[in-house]
Parts: sequence; structure tokens; C-alpha cells
Amino acid sequence: MAQYLIDTSSVSDYLSAAFSVKGTLFMDAAIDAIPNISVITQIELLCWKTDAATEQKIIDFIGDSIILDISPAVITQCVLLRKGKKIKTPDAIIAATALAHGYTLITGNEKDFANINGLKIVNPAKL
Repeated sequence: MAQYLIDTSSVSDYLSAAFSVKGTLFMDAAIDAIPNISVITQIELLCWKTDAATEQKIIDFIGDSIILDISPAVITQCVLLRKGKKIKTPDAIIAATALAHGYTLITGNEKDFANINGLKIVNPAKL
């Protein structure tokens, strides 16, 4: 199986059971292979205002994940992205993390990551 970086939007949709059966099975496989998330996704997930049960699901998900920090390689990729196109810094860091590690990005926000050279994207909502 390919290596994946899971974006916040896909974690949200997965935890709320918003995907089709095919999308859910895809996410199950990606998560069972040890989920990779950016430190940005970790921060975004922990900032959600939600009920206690959902908060525990988020904490458990993060605990089971590999958190990819902002390394020098991610910084270099991020700077190149920000200089080359209009993209928000958190999205640029997430895209740069996927690029620096050679991972495919799992996201429902394809438009946020459109036209980034070399970035592979899978949208589970479209499976």
C-alpha cells in the first residue's frame, strides 16, 4: 500500500462516518497501516470545539498516528510553494510535508491543494 498523509478534512469526515462504503474502506486501510498526519493537522484537530466522546476519538486517533514535524525539508518545500502560488501557510505546510516524505495526500479539500507539482491527492469522498 502507498504511504499517505491524512489531512484534517478527511479525519473529520472519517470520524463522522461521512464517506461511502468504498471511501470508508480506503480510510480504514490507510489508518490500519499507521496513519501519518502533519503537526498542522494535529493542531487543527485538537482545536475543535466538540463533545467529550468526539474529543476522545480525536485524541485516540492522534495517539495512533505518526506526527510529522516541520523539518528542514518541509520548510524548503513550503517556501517554494508559497513563493510559487497563493496558498495559505497551514495548507502549504501540509502539502510540503506530503512532498518531502513522498506521501500521497488524503484530503477532501482538493481545491486547496490544486496545481501543486508532484503532489498526489486522493479524495475518499470521490471513491
